Amino acid sequence: MIRLQGYRFRLKPRPAAASLLRQFVGCSRFVWNTILAENETRFEMGDPLTTSYSAFCDRLKTLKARHEFLRGVHSQPLQQTLRDLAGAYQRAFNPKLAAEMPTFKKKQNAQGIRFPQGFKVERNGVYLPKIGWVAFRVTKRTAKRKVLGEVKNVTVRLEAGKWYVSFQTEREVPEPVHENSGSAVGIDVGVVRFAALSDETFCEGANAFQRHERRLAVLQRRLARKVKFSANWRKAKARITAIHSQIANIRKDQIHKASSTISKNHAIVVMEDLRITNMTASAAGIIEEPGRNVAAKSGLNRRILDQGWGELRRQIGYKLDWLGGTLLLVDPRNTSRTCNACGHVSADNRVAQSAFKCVECGHASNADTNAAKNILGRAGQARIACGVSKDTAKQEAPCAA
Repeated sequence: MIRLQGYRFRLKPRPAAASLLRQFVGCSRFVWNTILAENETRFEMGDPLTTSYSAFCDRLKTLKARHEFLRGVHSQPLQQTLRDLAGAYQRAFNPKLAAEMPTFKKKQNAQGIRFPQGFKVERNGVYLPKIGWVAFRVTKRTAKRKVLGEVKNVTVRLEAGKWYVSFQTEREVPEPVHENSGSAVGIDVGVVRFAALSDETFCEGANAFQRHERRLAVLQRRLARKVKFSANWRKAKARITAIHSQIANIRKDQIHKASSTISKNHAIVVMEDLRITNMTASAAGIIEEPGRNVAAKSGLNRRILDQGWGELRRQIGYKLDWLGGTLLLVDPRNTSRTCNACGHVSADNRVAQSAFKCVECGHASNADTNAAKNILGRAGQARIACGVSKDTAKQEAPCAA
C-alpha cells in the first residue's frame, strides 16, 4: 500500500531568509485576495465566477505584468496558492461537502507557502528555491524521526511568529496486519470525560482552553483598550496569539497520545458519528426570535470545541489504517439512554451526569462506560456481522442486528 506521511520541524531562518519568506508569504496572500476580490466583483455584476486553475494562472500573468514585486517571488508558491483557491471553490460548490466559500486572508493569521519541486532536504536543513538553505531544529526527540520515503512537497508556515517546515512524503509499505486483530473497543466522547472506553478505562482531556481562559480574558480586555494597529496593540495581539498557539499544542499532544494508545491496543474502534458543527451551533437566534439560555449554550460550545473530538476521530482513523485496523462510525442516537444489560431505552435511566441506573432491570454502572458498551455492542458488532468493509464503514448507516 502507498502511505502518505508528513514530518514537521521548527525552522531557524537567518534574518535575510526570514525576510524573503515573509515576502513570499505576503505575495501569495496578495494573489489570493486580489483574484478572490475580482471574482466577487464579477459575481456582483452578474458574470459567472472563474473557478478553474488554468484561468487563475492566466490571471497571474496579468498581475505579474502590473505589479513588479511579484516577479521577484518564485512562481511555485503563487501557483500553489491558485491551486488551493481553485480547490476551495470546488469544495464550496460540491453539495456533498457543504463547505463555505473561500474568504480573504488576513496578515495576522497563520499562513504558508508550498514548493512542489526544486527543493532539497538534508538531515537538518532544507534548500528552498530563491531563498537558499534554511536550517530546521532537530531535538533529541525529533532526531529519532527520520524522513522516510520520497518528499513530494515542502510547506513553510508562519504560526504565532515562528516558522515551521512540513515535508509530505510518499512510500510503499507492506499491507499492515494489526497485532491485536481480535480486539475491539467502543468509545464514548464527552465533556467531563474526554473519552470513555467499553473496557471500562478512561482517557482524560487536556482542557487546554479552560485552563488558559481567565488569562486570555485579561489580555483581550487590555487589547480592546489600545489603539488598533499601534505598536502596543501589536505586542498585546502577539501575546494572545502565543497563548492560543500554546493551547493548540497542548491539545494536539494529548490527542496524539490518546489516539496512539487506542489504535495500537485495538484493531477495531467504534465511535459515534457526531455532527459537531450542528452540536456547537449558536443559540442566539435572531432579533425577532431570540434564543434561550444563550450564555449557557455558549459555554457548552466552548467546552465541546476544547476537547477536539473531530481531531481524535481523524487521528484514530489514519493510525488504524497504518496499523491494519478499522474505524467504524455509528448512529449516536440513544446510546446514553439505553441499558447495556437489557436494552431498555429511557431518559430516566440517566440519573446523573456520571451515573446510569436502568429503571427496568436495575442495572447500574458509569454512564459513559455504559454508552461506550452500547456503541460497541449494539451498533459496532451489528455492522461487523453484516460484513461492512473498511472502505464503506465510515459512510453507511448501521444495519439491523
